[in-house]
Amino acid sequence: MMLNMKNKTLATWLAFLGAPLGLHRFYLFGRHDRLAWLILLPTVLGYWGFQRVQEFGIEDYLSWWLFPIFGFTYASCCLNAIVYGLMSKEDWNARFNREAATDTSTGETSWMTIFAIVLSLIVGASVLLSSIVYSFQRYFEVQIDEAHKISGSD
Repeated sequence: MMLNMKNKTLATWLAFLGAPLGLHRFYLFGRHDRLAWLILLPTVLGYWGFQRVQEFGIEDYLSWWLFPIFGFTYASCCLNAIVYGLMSKEDWNARFNREAATDTSTGETSWMTIFAIVLSLIVGASVLLSSIVYSFQRYFEVQIDEAHKISGSD
């Protein structure tokens, strides 16, 4: 039956663009997929951290923990996009199109798939590194401020 065929290019783009909402998981595994629903939790927490930065400023300690969560979630979904895009046609169809032949065209890699892989690599790496840098920068700034308080210098 051709109705349940999962397209590798579409899944790759959904993992890249709709990652924080779990769209790729809903597409591949359906609306009853628990991981798809769980992806929403770090997305909401990260968004809440972003809102806290907007409301309370960069000095808000809770936002330092919440804000990077979104970045790590998005980076992991970009990694999913890369993994999906690099799967061979046979592996893709064996995993997601079990009822079809392993050489079915829905598992083929096109230029659009390659473009999604490249964007996922660039954006995912940038978001991951930015999240790490933000977390460490805020941590070390607090440490320096505390050291100045202890030493009595401003």
